[in-house]
Amino acid sequence: MNKLLKALLLSLTIVMVLMPTVSAITPYSTYTYSFDGLPLESPDAYVPDMVIDSDYIGLNTPFDDPRDINVDKDNNVYIVDAANNRIIVTDRYYKLKFEITDFINDQGVPDALTNPSGVFITDEYIYVCDTDNNRIVMFDLEGEFHKIVPKPESNLFTEGSIYKPVALAVDQYGRLFVVSSTTYQGIIVMNDNGDFQGFIGAQKVSISPIEILWRRIQTDEQRAYSEEYISTEFNNITIDEDGFIYVTTSSINEADQQAAINGKSKSGDYAPVKKLNATGADIMRRNGFYPPSGEVFVTTMSTAEISGPSKIIDAAVGPEGTWSIIDEKRQKIFTYDSEGNLLFVFGDKGLQFGNVSSIEGIVYQGDKILILDKTEDNITVFKRTEYGDILIEALKNQNERRYDMAVTDWTEILKRNNNFDAAYIGIGKAMYRDAEYETAMEYYQYAYDTANYSNAFREIRKEWVAKYIWVIPIVVVAVCILVAKFFGYAGKVNKKTALKVGRKTFKEELLYGFHIIFHPFDGFWDLKHELRGSVRASFVYIAVTILAFFYQSIGTGYIFNPYGGYMNIFAQISSVLLPLLLWVIANWCLTTLFDGEGSFKDIFIATSYALLPIPLLIIPSVLFSNILAANEGQLITLLVSIAFIWMGGLVFFGMMVTHDYSLAKNILTSLGTIVGMAFIMFVGVLFGSLMAKIVSFISSIVIEVSYRM
Repeated sequence: MNKLLKALLLSLTIVMVLMPTVSAITPYSTYTYSFDGLPLESPDAYVPDMVIDSDYIGLNTPFDDPRDINVDKDNNVYIVDAANNRIIVTDRYYKLKFEITDFINDQGVPDALTNPSGVFITDEYIYVCDTDNNRIVMFDLEGEFHKIVPKPESNLFTEGSIYKPVALAVDQYGRLFVVSSTTYQGIIVMNDNGDFQGFIGAQKVSISPIEILWRRIQTDEQRAYSEEYISTEFNNITIDEDGFIYVTTSSINEADQQAAINGKSKSGDYAPVKKLNATGADIMRRNGFYPPSGEVFVTTMSTAEISGPSKIIDAAVGPEGTWSIIDEKRQKIFTYDSEGNLLFVFGDKGLQFGNVSSIEGIVYQGDKILILDKTEDNITVFKRTEYGDILIEALKNQNERRYDMAVTDWTEILKRNNNFDAAYIGIGKAMYRDAEYETAMEYYQYAYDTANYSNAFREIRKEWVAKYIWVIPIVVVAVCILVAKFFGYAGKVNKKTALKVGRKTFKEELLYGFHIIFHPFDGFWDLKHELRGSVRASFVYIAVTILAFFYQSIGTGYIFNPYGGYMNIFAQISSVLLPLLLWVIANWCLTTLFDGEGSFKDIFIATSYALLPIPLLIIPSVLFSNILAANEGQLITLLVSIAFIWMGGLVFFGMMVTHDYSLAKNILTSLGTIVGMAFIMFVGVLFGSLMAKIVSFISSIVIEVSYRM
């Protein structure tokens, strides 16, 4: 009996230990993205709590084709039931309060909704987009008719356009921001009397260069019949407590949208979600690794049925500056903070509890998220987990400037998810405000946050400059003197060598490069005719150039190379030698046919000496990258640009002098050389491919023979 009791108690203990684990199992994975676009698993921020259908609500007629869902300040839920031409209103526990369908309008005539699509609730009124009646209808919070907002009148609407409101939001001043499915000029702004106040937020149109050229040569009649290039329309809208508008669109060209994601664009030109102020300016912060556009790594996370970037169809505003968007393709919810950092992604397509068949709408209800499923005609309620609670509490403490408490919360987050970059940034911000700049930089570096890292670095630099202000002018003067002394010494050696007869020393051949870079015409002439240069000096310049690029790869400051990307020395060697040899070979082949006076050796030496500006300017640019802040990088860009332009000019004039060409002829042969380089590369790739096939063929024969013997 005692053994049986012990076994029973042991089994009960195991079940109690495993219960939290079992209950936490969800039919989807929650994840974020790393800086290189790879998904990183994360604890669940939301888990499915319950499914609400017509029976649970207490409806006599099941709702069909739900279009929109919203929540008021008391957490009552409003569902747009398009097929039954009604608005369903439930209490916070999802039990029916009343329905809005038939009403007596302001003319005393029986009226009804027809195919409604959107609903918005303020402290006083319920606004319904009565789509097929081309109007907005207002009701009080008890569902009693208040007034009809008619179609806005303006000559800004295109001729013959139809007003079909599908979504709207109302700000604290009573302005209506309306999305019309047939209006492409942007969001319609009007008051509740229907007085038109303008359009805001028109989308950017993408037109290819070929389309632009074609439209330029079309006649007026052809243009009239051709496609009109108009802005992309929006599909949904919501508004936060500060009056900022979140709008979504799903009709952006997929290639443009994906290019913006891959390019980590900070612009809203091809963004599927925008945050607009009252004037229509996009003020969304896109400071995350990737712009808020839904899925990032679509290559491996997509199937044959699901491909391309996310199709964003709705947005919802959450607590503490968070907001979410939904992807109609993948049935996923993407949640971001006020800076545009991705907090978590969850959800998936399916019929399991917690999955969605066809996502249509999203809204926050306290610590819950409600997801509308238009295929299953139900609502899935997701409840925030402990991890999600800590995350929101951390954001709250950060927003309210309780930084010490925020650090505690972010630390708790990292205990559960050490891949969460927003936590590192949050701790970094707290350290920054406590003037612990070095610690802040460390945490920012964990999250690859170069903007905030740069701010902390600037403070450390400011302290160093204040402490050692006397050192800076001494160092600057000393460097200038050393550079002037060196160039003066090189000038004296070159002037003395010009009078020297016979073979030049290795030092004289090397220092002659410093004459060429400032005097290319007589410099390249003497390089060839007076034998002032040599192949051995050329190899030194090539080696120094390779080392300069390698130093740039490994020595660039964190702010300008946050991900530590670099090329190994062998890759650097090939990146310098390959184009140099291609240029020399192609130029020699071409100029031999066009009476060029330079030999292969002359071309090689002249091209190698022309590389000198690269190390002279690349190395200082790398040094500057370690002392400059992010917004001061123009100096680095300038130095690198000057280096390549200077080198290109030297190569061009070097070939002109070496071959004794006129300017026009040198331009033609230079362009021909570039074409020749491409041709040589093509032949090389073709030959390599052919040799690989021959080797493969011979190998197959050898294997076949060995099997048969």
